[in-house]
Amino acid sequence: MYATLFKRVDAASLAVFRMGFGAILLFECINYGVFLCIECMYHSSTMLFKYHHFEWATALSTTGLRVVWLAMAVAAFCVMIGFYYRLSLLLFTIGFTYQFLLDQALYLNHFYMVILFCVLMLFVPAHCYWSVDANRNRSLYSPLVPNWTRWLLGAQLEIILIAAGLVKINHDWLNLEPLRMWLTARSDQHGIILQTLTSDIGIAIASYGVIALHLVGAPLLLWKKTRRFALFAYAVFHTINAFVFNIGIFPWFTLFASLLLFDPDWPRQFWAELRTAFPRLRARFPTESLRPVTELAPRSASPLSMVIIALITVWLVAQIVIPVRHVWMPGNVAWNEAGHRFSWRMKLRSKRGVATFRVDTDQGSFTENPKDDLNFRQWRKMTCIPDLLWQYAQHLETRYAENGHGAIRVFVDTNCSLNGRDPQPLIKNDVDLLTINRDTTPTRWITELTQPLKNPYLNW
Repeated sequence: MYATLFKRVDAASLAVFRMGFGAILLFECINYGVFLCIECMYHSSTMLFKYHHFEWATALSTTGLRVVWLAMAVAAFCVMIGFYYRLSLLLFTIGFTYQFLLDQALYLNHFYMVILFCVLMLFVPAHCYWSVDANRNRSLYSPLVPNWTRWLLGAQLEIILIAAGLVKINHDWLNLEPLRMWLTARSDQHGIILQTLTSDIGIAIASYGVIALHLVGAPLLLWKKTRRFALFAYAVFHTINAFVFNIGIFPWFTLFASLLLFDPDWPRQFWAELRTAFPRLRARFPTESLRPVTELAPRSASPLSMVIIALITVWLVAQIVIPVRHVWMPGNVAWNEAGHRFSWRMKLRSKRGVATFRVDTDQGSFTENPKDDLNFRQWRKMTCIPDLLWQYAQHLETRYAENGHGAIRVFVDTNCSLNGRDPQPLIKNDVDLLTINRDTTPTRWITELTQPLKNPYLNW
């Protein structure tokens, strides 16, 4: 293992990944900072939902948030060209994590993925080759990097892909929900392709094919003889996803990151194939970039190398354990959300619901409709996510206490539908949410899912 991790390999792959990574981050900054309505996202409601232990994260003014996105765009560009690489990436990571923490209702898996890769890239010398830093500081320049620097990034991607396949081996997905609901709803929007897929057979092929792609295709990316075919399959999958579902940079980033699993010198191989296919390129561009780089055996083990191995082990174990933590939590994770986030549980549930709060005080009983306080996206998410319902109850307590009310109790009446099931109450309506701790076991205050799935594909 030591020899594999610490042999010195071609830095070309890592350098190209840095460029693409920075370009994708730059695109995301421009998209959010310029084209999206930041006022609508962060300043159109009376509260923002907070992640546990990060309640301190508060939103700047709209102008302030745009400045943050602009600064992040500059930092992303510097990462792309390798200019003050680590400082730029650190500033970007801080800014992006801050934006991520502002509102839990805006959680996206690809934001979490970006943060993970940013943290890993901070420790990777992706600027030692084909970068501004390497050109202006020749002591930094190196065409070789320790293999662990690209191996770790590839391992992180493999964990994400395989986890995304494993979580789909569940009752609802194997019975074609919620994919059947989504594809049927979009069949008129995307022509004959989706119309073909909206039969049960077509949806079954898509549902089970996604599981096979992740559980079989992801490992095949590691094998030289099959990785091009696996990459092509992923390219088709991610392209369809990008056009059918609104999932931002996730498919493009995941597809580009898959190249980390190719040979360290794949950019040189690709360039050589281009020059062979297009002879004019031979005359226009020098052959310097094609010169092979000889891999070197690892140096003798040192205390630092042992620390690196230990840190890599801890990181990867955490990345494996966190996505499966719902296994030892009671109840259905798609229903009670315990262990849903940070687990690559993508496109596994469709929820629709309503929620009305009752506040009992020493001055009477009052009914509260969350629509009066929240923007549409927050309200839609909150109605079927217990943690958000709990946070809104705390918000009501604060408001009523500030208005001079005492002996406050907050109850909620909910009706929630999961993956097309008939609606049922999500929260026990006789439970005062102010008596519940955020870490309280779900079974104490969240109902058990009892409604069966409609029209199951499998009869078991």
